[in-house]
Amino acid sequence: MTISRTKKLVGVVAAAGLLVALAGCGSAPEATPTNSESEGPVAVEGFKPCLVSDDGGFNDKSFNQSALMGMEKASDELGVEFIEVESASANDYAPNLENLVAEGCTFIVAVGFKLSADTIASATANPDIDYAIIDDIADADGDGAPDAENIKPLQFDTVQAAYLGGYAAAAWSAEQGVNKIGTFGGIPIPPVTIFMDGFVDGAAKYNEDKGAAVETFGWDVEAQEGSFTGGFAANDTAKQTAQGILDQGVDVVLPVGGPIYQSAAAAITDASSDSLLIGVDSDLAVVDPSVADLVLFSIMKRIDAAVYDATMQAATGEFDASPYVGTLENEGVGLSGFGAFESELPEGLTDELAALQEQIISGELEVTSPSSPQQ
Repeated sequence: MTISRTKKLVGVVAAAGLLVALAGCGSAPEATPTNSESEGPVAVEGFKPCLVSDDGGFNDKSFNQSALMGMEKASDELGVEFIEVESASANDYAPNLENLVAEGCTFIVAVGFKLSADTIASATANPDIDYAIIDDIADADGDGAPDAENIKPLQFDTVQAAYLGGYAAAAWSAEQGVNKIGTFGGIPIPPVTIFMDGFVDGAAKYNEDKGAAVETFGWDVEAQEGSFTGGFAANDTAKQTAQGILDQGVDVVLPVGGPIYQSAAAAITDASSDSLLIGVDSDLAVVDPSVADLVLFSIMKRIDAAVYDATMQAATGEFDASPYVGTLENEGVGLSGFGAFESELPEGLTDELAALQEQIISGELEVTSPSSPQQ
């Protein structure tokens, strides 16, 4: 367990606007309220935001790190100290939450689906503390609502962005004459399989539109079965799983599970393969330049913006526990750019992706997953 306190400077100018607004599902971005007599927003007296990671840690180049960035930005603008607690294993979740309560935290963000049960227990025992949880609705009893009224779910309908990603990957592979793409995940949980559903369905859409025959490996949407490493660590098991997908002859692979992309990159490099990676959660080419030459694009969840806005709401006494769902429409999910590969894309692909996005937003094209959050 690692506890860090970060002291932030007072008086930093507030951002002009937000990528994501969290007042309710699907709402448009809004500007953060500011105090007219100061340079930035002012926190209520005694506000202390806190953040607890899952066992992937804050250096995962993925959702934990993105959440940390969002809280760092908010604390910068508020001029407050925040506490970050890193979990080394699942056994740390409950003790870490207990320690944050003991530290006097008034707003606690739990990063990830795996912290759900412990977050529910902590929030139920401490109704005067505001909580948020990423990638989960905190609904153990199955009634479709958070089990504690002081938990705000921060969820993402990632299938929408992953659908675009699958279409783009299929287009790339078809252009290269390979016609094979693949995916594998860390653990078969909804925040992982939702990427895989969209990826495979998006490739099928490309085949339908183009009369193509791009094959997908690593995930069966109908059976909800596929290739998994059993965890989110970048280790030999993850590398072997990645190699199993690469051995199918794919030239684009989507590893879904934080650091496991490192194992996929190692497998590609060791084999001197021309295959490329797709990042998840963050823009992988930006957060980890060491693999930028292997990253075709990334399927992003803007967790940093969601955590930032939720923290700012709690800080100013406007905490709203209504679930937030990031979509293409509110820019909570989306594709990154194609970086160095932009000039090599199939002709017309970016226009096709833009058109698909508009169809998804309008409802003309229905894109869903069994793991899609309720909206």
